[in-house]
Amino acid sequence: MRRRGHMTTWDLLIKNALVFDGSGEAPQTYDIAIHQGRIAAKGVDFKSSWARTVIDGTGQWLMPGLLDIHTHYDLEVEIDPGLPESVRHGTTTVVMSNCSLGLAFGLQSYGWGNALEDNPTVDCFARVENMPKPVLVKALDGHITWDNPIEYLKHFKDLALGPNVCPMVPHTMLRVAVMGMPGALSDRPTDEQIVEMCRVLDECMQAGYVGLSTDGLPLHYLANDPYRGERIPAQHATRKEIRALCEVVRSYDGIVQFTPNPDAKLATLSLMMMGSKRIYGKSLRMTATAAMDLKSQPMAWKGLLRVNRLINSKLVKGRFAFQALSAPFKVYADGVTSPLMEERPAFRELIALELDDREGRQRLLNDPSYQVRFRKDWMSGKQGFNLARLARRLGFEPTTFNRDLRDMEMVSVPDMPEWSGQNMQAIYDRLLRYQQAEGRTGHLSEAEGAAFAQFPNPIVDDAEFMMHLLRRYDRQFRWAMTTANTRREILKQLLLDENTLPGFNDSGAHLTNMAFFDGNLRTLQLAHEDGLETVAKQVRRLTRDPAALFNLDVGTLDLGAQADVILIDPAALRAYDPQASTVMQHRDIFENVQMVNRSDGVVTQVIIAGQIAWDGKQYTPVHGRDRLGRVLTRAGSMVPGNDERLEEQPILPEAAAG
Repeated sequence: MRRRGHMTTWDLLIKNALVFDGSGEAPQTYDIAIHQGRIAAKGVDFKSSWARTVIDGTGQWLMPGLLDIHTHYDLEVEIDPGLPESVRHGTTTVVMSNCSLGLAFGLQSYGWGNALEDNPTVDCFARVENMPKPVLVKALDGHITWDNPIEYLKHFKDLALGPNVCPMVPHTMLRVAVMGMPGALSDRPTDEQIVEMCRVLDECMQAGYVGLSTDGLPLHYLANDPYRGERIPAQHATRKEIRALCEVVRSYDGIVQFTPNPDAKLATLSLMMMGSKRIYGKSLRMTATAAMDLKSQPMAWKGLLRVNRLINSKLVKGRFAFQALSAPFKVYADGVTSPLMEERPAFRELIALELDDREGRQRLLNDPSYQVRFRKDWMSGKQGFNLARLARRLGFEPTTFNRDLRDMEMVSVPDMPEWSGQNMQAIYDRLLRYQQAEGRTGHLSEAEGAAFAQFPNPIVDDAEFMMHLLRRYDRQFRWAMTTANTRREILKQLLLDENTLPGFNDSGAHLTNMAFFDGNLRTLQLAHEDGLETVAKQVRRLTRDPAALFNLDVGTLDLGAQADVILIDPAALRAYDPQASTVMQHRDIFENVQMVNRSDGVVTQVIIAGQIAWDGKQYTPVHGRDRLGRVLTRAGSMVPGNDERLEEQPILPEAAAG
């Protein structure tokens, strides 16, 4: 093979791997060559001498790099653009700016106090995504150099990106940009403001943004005074406003991502119907969180799938996908710091206080009037004869957090290490026996007896039990609860339904509450249980299908495509224990701890734009140093400077060209 008189070899050759090409078809064993960042050739018996680097893929699965379509990496990418916690699990493309939150409009300082603290980014991310304010300020300080969405796209060319990143236009920040604060908290935008929001969104779509993210989940509140406790701006949008914005996105064949309001089912259905081709003349791509099997509503998952199928039916002609989390939805809490606790007004009173305001939480918990409010919310549906209890007993309670100690696990408290891993109902039952026996029996050890002696006696109910733990240990009381996806076969149905897509990993958010960076691997592990045909289908649903929905030019192994490729050891995947591999570690970039996943050995190679970023055990020198990924815009659009590394066409060896 020659070009301009010089012998040229491929940069990388992967031999003898079982290839899942993302089409959903049965896998085949062959070789793949990579040159100048792109897929250069595919075939059998390629010679090792044709490439500078050769990887033996025997016994391994090869597939396109995986997409994570629900992340909140908007801040982390500014201080650690390699995004290592996703790359190590085989993710080569991340969709950011979900739930109406992002950095497209820059800092957006409110104009008073400290600009790094008094802005919608800190106001929203601190509470919506449970990220400590010092972490957010660290990510903002000195890194925000733009003040508009166009410059935001351009700035990514200066970052040493690991995976490809795909930002959306965040509705909350769009509202702040047009309406200011507190105007963005108004439920009555003027016609002029709606027109201006549409104009700004139109400019963003012209520049290549894939679409808009908005939010309706009634658990999302602002964290700073004077707006502490207010719902985030996107939740104040009117139907007229949302419809106008959807029309802009529709005109560019873009996508709208949203989190629905489960308490406003008709409004949510109305929003979904905005994707209808039959009603609006052209379908609108849409995706929402989340298709899950809730423990508190064991039949709800069927309704979600029915709605999804209706929207995509020939009757409605939509293009909609609920995202399905691939794991049991286990959420950890540090005291009251948990998204689950946002469901009830009394719990929100505690959450609204600053993380370091233990004194303020103590005042509330010791206030008799607050104790009444806490008990009312904690015991709702658990006692008496009322509609709330009937709904709970019938499995229709409108909640994710059922406040059932049987579903709650003690993770750690400072002076009772023996409680770690124990069911909280079991601890509560022993406490009751201890008090009934006046301390003579019921406790497992002297240490437990001493701990039980500190509780109010008699303990009134499990609301009092919870309040005591919060009073005594505050945020050092770490507990966990699994609220959804505990039935494996139903989880598989959700992940395999043709109308859903695997997603909702929330990567980059909720630092100490959850870790689903390995969500894509969990999807493949479940598929592996049912054979290679199911694996092939799920590879497609983790690559080509989400790329098609978001209109992105990634997710394939086609000749000339950007070479985002991963290798997986199927035996290691089958043996992988996700729960045991979820750990807490200190991350220097945050100066804070974070829950992460460790799947070492499962993904043996991660290749992004032809460069090896992860070798199965560690990151390679290019990861975090060189720009591997790129900012992704809608297929057919391009930000200047995006693809300068990939301009040359791949050179194929003469022996393989035919």
